[in-house]
Amino acid sequence: MADAAISATVKVLLGTVTSIAADRIGMVREVEAELERLSNTAAMIQGFLADADGKMHSQGVREWLKQLEDEVFKADTVLDELHYDNLRREVKYRNQLIKKKVCFIFSSFNAIGFSSSLASKIRDINTSLERINQQANVLQLARKQQKEADAAGATASRQTDSIVVPNVVGRAGDESKIVEMLLTPSEKVLSVIPITGSGGLGKTTLAKSVYNNPKIDGHFGQKIWVCVAKEQIKIMELFKLILVQLTRKEVKVDDRDVIVKEIGEKLKGQKYFLVLDDVWDHEQGLWDDYFNTLMGLNETKGSWCLLTTRLESVANAVPRHLQMNDGPYSLGKLSDDECWSMIKRKVLAGEEVPKELEAIQEQILRRCDGLPLAASLIGGLLLNNGKEKWHCIVQKSLLNEDQSEINQILKVSFDHLSPPSVKKCFAYCSIFSQDTELGEDELIEHWVAEGFVLPDRENTGMMEERGGEYLRILLQSSLLEKVADEGSTYYKMHDLVHDFAKSVLNPKSSSQDRYLALHSYEEMAENVRRNKAASIRSLFLHLGGGISTDMLLRFKCLNVLKLSGDDVKFLPSSIGKLLHLRLLDISSSRITSLPESLCKLYNLQTLTMRNGALKGGFPKRMSDLISLRHLNYCYHRAELKMPVQMGLLTCLQTLEFFNVSQKRGCGIEELGTLKYLKGSLTIRNLGLVKGKEAAKQAKLFEKPNLSRLVFKWKSGDRESDNCDENVLEGLQPHPNLQELEIRYFMGNKFPQWFMNLANLVGLRIEDCQRCSELPTVGQLPSLKRLYLKRLDNIRSVGDEFYGVTTNEEEEGRSRASGSCTRRRKFFPALEELRVEYMENWVEWKDADQVDVFPMLRDFHILSCRKLTSIKTGHGTASIEELSIDTCDNLRELPEDVFGSSLQQLTIKTCARLINLGVNGQKCPLPCLTRLFIWGCDGLTTISDKMFESCPSLRSLSVGWCPSLVSFSLNLQETPSLEEFSLLRCPKLIPHRFKGFSFATSLRKLSIGPVSLMDDFDWSGLISASTLRSLQLEALHHSESLPHQIQYLTALTKLSLHNFGGIEVLPDWIGNLVSLETLVPWNCEKL
Repeated sequence: MADAAISATVKVLLGTVTSIAADRIGMVREVEAELERLSNTAAMIQGFLADADGKMHSQGVREWLKQLEDEVFKADTVLDELHYDNLRREVKYRNQLIKKKVCFIFSSFNAIGFSSSLASKIRDINTSLERINQQANVLQLARKQQKEADAAGATASRQTDSIVVPNVVGRAGDESKIVEMLLTPSEKVLSVIPITGSGGLGKTTLAKSVYNNPKIDGHFGQKIWVCVAKEQIKIMELFKLILVQLTRKEVKVDDRDVIVKEIGEKLKGQKYFLVLDDVWDHEQGLWDDYFNTLMGLNETKGSWCLLTTRLESVANAVPRHLQMNDGPYSLGKLSDDECWSMIKRKVLAGEEVPKELEAIQEQILRRCDGLPLAASLIGGLLLNNGKEKWHCIVQKSLLNEDQSEINQILKVSFDHLSPPSVKKCFAYCSIFSQDTELGEDELIEHWVAEGFVLPDRENTGMMEERGGEYLRILLQSSLLEKVADEGSTYYKMHDLVHDFAKSVLNPKSSSQDRYLALHSYEEMAENVRRNKAASIRSLFLHLGGGISTDMLLRFKCLNVLKLSGDDVKFLPSSIGKLLHLRLLDISSSRITSLPESLCKLYNLQTLTMRNGALKGGFPKRMSDLISLRHLNYCYHRAELKMPVQMGLLTCLQTLEFFNVSQKRGCGIEELGTLKYLKGSLTIRNLGLVKGKEAAKQAKLFEKPNLSRLVFKWKSGDRESDNCDENVLEGLQPHPNLQELEIRYFMGNKFPQWFMNLANLVGLRIEDCQRCSELPTVGQLPSLKRLYLKRLDNIRSVGDEFYGVTTNEEEEGRSRASGSCTRRRKFFPALEELRVEYMENWVEWKDADQVDVFPMLRDFHILSCRKLTSIKTGHGTASIEELSIDTCDNLRELPEDVFGSSLQQLTIKTCARLINLGVNGQKCPLPCLTRLFIWGCDGLTTISDKMFESCPSLRSLSVGWCPSLVSFSLNLQETPSLEEFSLLRCPKLIPHRFKGFSFATSLRKLSIGPVSLMDDFDWSGLISASTLRSLQLEALHHSESLPHQIQYLTALTKLSLHNFGGIEVLPDWIGNLVSLETLVPWNCEKL
């Protein structure tokens, strides 16, 4: 395994060396001959590597690889020095041109001293490589295509059989489901069930259980087990494998027609059950041809094929018409109990669980992560060691290849990774500590910095796209796991996979470790003694005592440096000596300034800093970082000055913000040349941009990879001469834009280009105080989220917002008269609408005869104090959450918002709202879970019809509605109600609330004032056995408690508010035997 890792390293480096050497030929005259010699020798050696992969058992081959590894690293370093010097001269030449003091010409790159030294280094490397090339002949290595060796190695690495595994845990349900499918009568000649899941999950074990199920034996005339286990397989091999199983003889002919006809004879007139285990090839044409041939051989209906694979792409390559309606069968992980059962059975053989095993149960199950192979492996380790060693075994993960089945599974996955760069990317993930949540961009930036991702000759700017492809390969191979958590996505490695990757990253057979994560000075000193510091390529340093001035000089060949720790407070100027550095991450340190010497890192591609950390601003010569691709830094204030002439950083892809200033070289035109920008960009101080033409110089329309834009002018009152409108017109983005935010814009209206943003998903417009019209966005097909906040000049919302034209109004009237049945939809994809602090908004006009918001889920209106009514048109029955807060003049709600999808309804501080609900009509709300009505002074009626069918209602709160007289509730209609609050509604009659005996879920009740509760349904409440919390409010002079409380013996909490007249609690309070908490509030005499 270790030698295979070295082989992958050599392949990647040789590819880099060959490419760079070829590119530099003709560029540096003094070393041209040596570069050509190096390119040719490297290309010749590449041919031997494929054969070397198959001869790793030879000590001579392994030594040859180690020598080759050392030399190609040297070659890579020397060529990178050449590359750095070219970049240095390019920067110098460019800066001279800008100053108009051209002191030399571009061809003068051939500095005599440097070139002479470089030629000598390359000559020495060439001599060593040619010697290694000759050794390959001595070792009888043959030049061959890499693909052949990879496929052959994969085949030999793992074979499966059909012998059933005894005592399988946790798969009885899966086995039963699949067997049931197989026994179901089918009109198809052949049906296919692909079983997908990660390595070690038990796909082969499940297939064996199904294959050997007694019900299968009597149902099929023939059963055939074929282990494929090849990345690429020819169709003839598949047919031969079937024939071998049918005849139990070696197949010696190579004629396809002969082979398939013999298979047909063996299967004639019979239903058969075929298992294809461990399939990797996802070539669509192969599987179309294969299954079509099988169906042509035997037309008997009811045959089945079970196919196991780790790759979704394989399952997708199986013809869809042959699969079940539900598609591939995705195998899930085992539960913790099932994993624990496996371990106990393996270790204890029915004995009682010893305390030593219980003590490490949590760690063991975390390591298992639902993988049966992992559980079996750990159980075997514990079984073969004494109890006193168990804790150490689990902590130190002593899971080496000699002990581990799962490493064999992982090795198969590793061997199948292609191209070799993917193997390096996989191994590199282990430099991050276990359980690290890895971001996609972070991973790819590291891979690119280490040279694992080479540029495409036709698209040199997008190495990151290729890195994304590598990431998808690792996901498909189940070597990385994708985790989606509350809107964010990250990647992680299972602990066992991490251990395996770590053994590959720095293999023991290599001459030295090159990728290190160190956590102390002691650990660093130990590694420096063991390794050549100058050869280390990636270094993660977490130090408790900061960094000395010369510490970094030891690691002069670093590609990646990550500094972390609260004591790391400054970046030494010696950072500028790390000429090979491509990624610098100081985001987990306390560094607040960057030295000017940083700007000499002409190879630097990625700079990552803690957001808001820079106190002194950027270094003056930041524009000299000619290779910079990612500036991962965000600062939320507009005062920070940008580096001068950022437009010279033409490779830049990630730039989180740009603060426009009047300083020369800091204008918005600097963005114009940054054509590769992607992701999110915030542009501030747009008030300094002088008109449309100046704004157009940013060339945002030519940046298709920007997914999010934020436009900010300065906050506060300022005069507007319509320049803002012209500037926003000139900032037209590319139609690919997905998110747009506009703040402090002082124009009166928005540009027409809004209508062209067909891919826009989210739009936020905030603090645009002079806008009198909203943008026309009702016809945007992808818009899902719309936020409008503090648009003080908006008084009416209507047709212009939806995008309804005069012709459409006429068509709407025509449809209303019955001449046309098709309705036009506006905001067809909108799911969330929030409107806040629109202080002068009065009218929401109805959209006549059109459907508006047909997909709306969340609808929130806050502090729109002058709004009198909401007219959303038709189509809002999809609303799930409706919240209206502090709308003082709102008198009514549209009836169609009370649809069957409504789950949460909140109405707060709407003083003039009189009625709530649908008058006179039954209004079933089967999904309503929460209703909150509070502080509505004018509310008189809550429709009884709202509660006639509320089976899902769990929380109901009505309070501080002094005019409410019409509101009744039968709790028999709300069987799921858990919390009921009815406070400060003095005109309500208590007997209108009944059915407490049916409130089998009620746990919390808040009610008052109690002086009005003589007719309350106490008998029903007493029988409500689930009630645990009761809050009672009284008028301030109340002197006694309702005596019925003493029968609520299941109460655990009792809150008493405003019982100002009570001096002592009644004796019967002792009857509340379950009471844990008593909360008196504002009970002065008690």
